[in-house]
Amino acid sequence: MERTAIAIKEQDNVATAIKDIPSGQEAVVGVGEQTLTITVIQDIAYGHKFALRAIAKGEAVLKYSCVIGRATCNIEPGQHTHVHNLESLRGRGDLDLG
Repeated sequence: MERTAIAIKEQDNVATAIKDIPSGQEAVVGVGEQTLTITVIQDIAYGHKFALRAIAKGEAVLKYSCVIGRATCNIEPGQHTHVHNLESLRGRGDLDLG
């Protein structure tokens, strides 16, 4: 099966599309040597992220096993994850991300 998205670490809760993935299509996600499938519920453009599992409002969003932001609302599996539902925490001097 040809991969259509990647996640770098098993801890990641988002994947990045490596090609456009239309809503309703199954994304084939490579995580290291593993492959998993998830149905996307919105169109996902090349280079954009989508949730691999449910992410609760306020929960950290992990990419490359690093916190890249915080969910501003509940995010469903397969949902586009971007500035409309993700508050970036990168480059903010007012936060201690430990």
